[in-house]
Amino acid sequence: MSKRSDQIFVLLALMISSLVLAGCRELDKGPGATAEVIKVLELQKEAWNRGDLEGYMAGYWKSDELTFQSGSNRVRSWEALMERYSKSYSGDRMGRLDFSDLEVKALGANYALVLGRWSVEIQGEKKGGVFTLILKKFPEGWRIIHDHTS
Repeated sequence: MSKRSDQIFVLLALMISSLVLAGCRELDKGPGATAEVIKVLELQKEAWNRGDLEGYMAGYWKSDELTFQSGSNRVRSWEALMERYSKSYSGDRMGRLDFSDLEVKALGANYALVLGRWSVEIQGEKKGGVFTLILKKFPEGWRIIHDHTS
């Protein structure tokens, strides 16, 4: 490589690094974005606890590209996930949902990773596990684009 090529390469590497770092810090610029991401989960929890499955699903990206994984199962699309939840949970079978140990990490200016624990108490029986979510910021707000729950 010539000296000129080396300089161009270094300049491009610095520009790309700056863009990546700026994007990764975006969620850390204050409590705003992190609070917005956590608010999505709070709204889901509130909707679930009042028996509003549609309200709960509002936190998910309404797209055929949405993915949900649990155990050995993978569901693709908002409609398929809604159907899955409708069959498994409705009315008094929804119980009381809670989230804990939430950690929000930036994956760029418009993406976030959330780690946490979930628990549902249904008629005195408590179930729970962990989850990993990827959210994307859309014009209408943050939405879950991938959910891996166990």
